[in-house]
Amino acid sequence: MRYKLLGRSGLKVSELCLGTMTFGTEWGWGADQEESLKMFEAFGNAGGNFIDTANFYTGGTSERFLGDFIEADRDHWVLATKYTLKDRNNDLNFAGNHRKNLVRSVQESLKRLKTSYLDLLWVHMWDFTTPVEEVMRGLDDLISQGLVHYIGISDTPAWIVSQANTIADFRGWNPFVALQIEYSLIQRTPERDLLPMAKALDLAVTPWGAIGGGVLTGKYLKGETGRITEGSARRSEQSMVIAQSVVDIATELGVTPAQVAINWTRQRDQVMVPIIGARTTTQLNDSLGCLSFQLPDEHMQKLNEVSKIEMGFPHDFLSSDGVKENAFGSMYYSLDNHRK
Repeated sequence: MRYKLLGRSGLKVSELCLGTMTFGTEWGWGADQEESLKMFEAFGNAGGNFIDTANFYTGGTSERFLGDFIEADRDHWVLATKYTLKDRNNDLNFAGNHRKNLVRSVQESLKRLKTSYLDLLWVHMWDFTTPVEEVMRGLDDLISQGLVHYIGISDTPAWIVSQANTIADFRGWNPFVALQIEYSLIQRTPERDLLPMAKALDLAVTPWGAIGGGVLTGKYLKGETGRITEGSARRSEQSMVIAQSVVDIATELGVTPAQVAINWTRQRDQVMVPIIGARTTTQLNDSLGCLSFQLPDEHMQKLNEVSKIEMGFPHDFLSSDGVKENAFGSMYYSLDNHRK
């Protein structure tokens, strides 16, 4: 395991992050405490130190399990949790981005995690009701109180993240240092705006869904069933074509399809720390096997091509030859542009 700087911070995190949404059986498909501990230990033994959870996961059980697991060596672990999603039904203030829910949610997470501080707190997703200034000032207050060390944002449009960090920078508040998004060979739309924004603002990216909910393991090609039903976006005809390419490359390299899919995200041209989750230690160890190799350039190119998406406006417009000719006085290809 190697380590990376978490975006514009000095925090050092392992090159893979352990996702713990499967810690707990409340949702009908997770792992019990014994199996969760085995996965936690396997990740730690591989050199991992970066753990991701959320107040919402398995009704708080994920956080409670982790509280027990990290208690003996709390300061070693880079512990991340999230707030925004509900802790109670039929009460609007038990969910959302606003300050009341922020403070309440963090206090409850700290109790479940048996810790006095969080290394990283994520805004789980944007609720489109709370002002950006309220969110950023509330998060900054928690950092000032020593309850949170760093902040990140998940599942939010690029323009909101950019606005939030610009406001934070100009007001002397702590900015987001990391971005969590869905990103994989079957979900490349973040390349339009979210990933360029993250690179420009020096945000580490922690992609979830690197194996496409299991689609990129090739199991659906073999007729296996799972939680992703036929007709869903993840199981589109194009997704099956991409999955077949992943399986073919895995066979050629003598590795597993999951390892190929994860490494494709790891080998992007910016700071990427994929979140790996599993229901069993066997599955987790398979994912950890991605650390033993890198995809050769020709295989990266093949995967890039088979999963290519249309960038849309204004990206396709601005990259067209006619625009380049007029915007650079017919000398675009004479310019060495390190910013593109």
